[in-house]
Amino acid sequence: MNIKPVCILCLLTRGYREIQYSTNDPDVQLKAMKEVLQVINRIINEQNHPMHLVPAYTGTYRDRTIKRVTGCPDPYQREKIKSNKIALELRSDLEKIIDKENDAYKRFRTACIAAIVGNIIEFDVLGHQFNLEEISKLIERAEEELVIDDITALFEKIKPGIRVLYLTDNAGEIALDVLLVRELKKLGAEVTVAVKDKPVLNDATLEDAKAVGMMEAADRVITIGTDSVGLILNECSKLFLDFYNNSHLVIAKGMGYFETMSGHNVKHTMDIFFLLRTKCDPVATSLGVERGKNVAKHFPANTTIEC
Repeated sequence: MNIKPVCILCLLTRGYREIQYSTNDPDVQLKAMKEVLQVINRIINEQNHPMHLVPAYTGTYRDRTIKRVTGCPDPYQREKIKSNKIALELRSDLEKIIDKENDAYKRFRTACIAAIVGNIIEFDVLGHQFNLEEISKLIERAEEELVIDDITALFEKIKPGIRVLYLTDNAGEIALDVLLVRELKKLGAEVTVAVKDKPVLNDATLEDAKAVGMMEAADRVITIGTDSVGLILNECSKLFLDFYNNSHLVIAKGMGYFETMSGHNVKHTMDIFFLLRTKCDPVATSLGVERGKNVAKHFPANTTIEC
C-alpha cells in the first residue's frame, strides 16, 4: 500500500508521541524530531527502493531513529505490559465460551473474531482511539462490524498437516491470538508463530509471547529476525524466510503487514489471510471499507495483492 498525504502527518505525530515517551529532555526531543523529519523526507524520495512509498517501511526507520537518538529501546513498554494483563483477563472469559461449543467451525469463528478485535490495541495512530477496558464490548458487536468475512474460507483451508505461519502484531492482541492458534492446532495445522525480534511500536516480542502462553500454544515461536513495522523481507532472518517460503498459508495480523505485503507487484506463492481492524482511512480505503471495521481478507496463492 502506497503512502497518502495523511500518512506523513500520522508518521510525524506518532513519532512525536514516541519521543515524549522516550525522554523528558527537551533538547533530545528536538534533536529526535529533526532527525525524524530528515528520515521521512529521505525515504519517501528514495525512488530506487520498491518500498519507499510504503508507510510502514518509513515508520520502521522513524522508530529506529527515535530509539537511537533518545537511547530508549522500548518506548511502549508500560503500555505493552498493561495490554497483556487486560487481554489475559478477557481471554479467560472467552475460553469458557469456546470450551462450551462443540461445533468446530463455531469454535474457530469465535477465536478468529477475538483475534481480529484484539488488533484494535494500537497506540497513537492518528484519529484512532480505544479503551483497553472496553475490548469486551467490542467483541460483543464484532460480528456486525465484520465487513469483509473470509473466515469460512480460512476454516476450509485448514487441513491436517497444513503449514501455517502466523504473523502477530501487538502486545495484548497476542494473548487473544492464542485462542486462534489453539483452534488451528486442533484442526491439524502445524503452526509457526512469528513475533518481532526487538521492540518496535507496541508490537509483540518473544517476551510477550512467553507472558501470554503462546510458547505452549504453537508448535514453535520464532522472530522475523528484525524490528521492522510489518514485513521487510530483505531484513528478515534466514530461519524466518525458510518458514515463510515453505508455508502453505500465512495469517498476517494488523495494518503493518497489510501495508508491506500489498502492492509492489509481488506474487505470493501461498494463501494469505489478513486479519485486522481498519484503524486509519488509507488502509480502510485500500480495502474498500470504512474506518473502524473488522476485516478477514483472503488473497489466494500465486496472486499479487493490489490495493
